[in-house]
Amino acid sequence: MSVKAAPCFRLDVRTVPRKREDSMKRTSKKDGKAQLPAGPTQRQLRAGELIRHALVEVLREEEIHDEALQGVSVTLTEVRMSPDLRHATCFIEPLGAAVSGTGLDAAHIRQIVEALNRHARFLRGVLGRHIDMKFTPDLRFIHDESFGTAAYMDALFAKPEVQRDLRSHDDALDENGDDQ
Repeated sequence: MSVKAAPCFRLDVRTVPRKREDSMKRTSKKDGKAQLPAGPTQRQLRAGELIRHALVEVLREEEIHDEALQGVSVTLTEVRMSPDLRHATCFIEPLGAAVSGTGLDAAHIRQIVEALNRHARFLRGVLGRHIDMKFTPDLRFIHDESFGTAAYMDALFAKPEVQRDLRSHDDALDENGDDQ
């Protein structure tokens, strides 16, 4: 019985010139101009979700002694990780802050965010025991403005002038037979 060796393919390195620093960047060049980064990597997104879930558990289980946080429920909406996974920006929304008339004004929301940032080192220490990562990221808390923006857009769409324009646009599409 004879054993045949698999064919050996040789790649000529000189045919593929590549600079290491260019291959590591997450930007693309078109027309000789550098563009903005392509966005977060899958690794950043996965780590952000891991941190978010673990931080929700930490905030639920741990007692934080601060006047600004007494009786306040906080929604952790998103965690964005830095490319090296050493810094996490946590977007929070105090429960009911986006609903008008709940008594949470901008000053109170700012106090809640400042209190969480004061206790970020404590939360980081507890978080390190809940996650399995090489480094526990530094935490920075920011108020999530997307709920306020969504409420503003809903209010705009509810205006009679906008409703009229939307109906006339839909009628024009129905007359032309365009389906979208």
